[in-house]
Amino acid sequence: MVTAITQGIQVSVEVTYQAEFSNPHQHHFVFTYKVTIENKSQHTYQLLSRKWEIFDAAEEVKIIVGDGVVGKQPILEPGEKHSYISGCNLISGLGKMSGSYTMEKLFDGKRIEVQVPEFQLIANFLQN
Repeated sequence: MVTAITQGIQVSVEVTYQAEFSNPHQHHFVFTYKVTIENKSQHTYQLLSRKWEIFDAAEEVKIIVGDGVVGKQPILEPGEKHSYISGCNLISGLGKMSGSYTMEKLFDGKRIEVQVPEFQLIANFLQN
């Protein structure tokens, strides 16, 4: 698990290689990742959007931008957490992701960019 904190917002990511859904002979590698966002600040924030940078060793970097996370724009009161699971397909078994969330403080409308720590996407058989 990797973790980063930006202005009291903690983001942790756990990655799992999905061997049963992958087919290395056809250059298809599936990864899931669980993200937990925890509000350790004294303010209420809403997650508005996300930006991902996906690096696949066999391709150029992909940039993905969109509203919310998995169809939601959660509001986090101080001390609250929001977790979700998503996934990524690579054509190689080696890559990494990083990114950020745009979050808005509900008290005054101030927006911050919360960093998502870089995490590795490595097929299990490549780690030996």
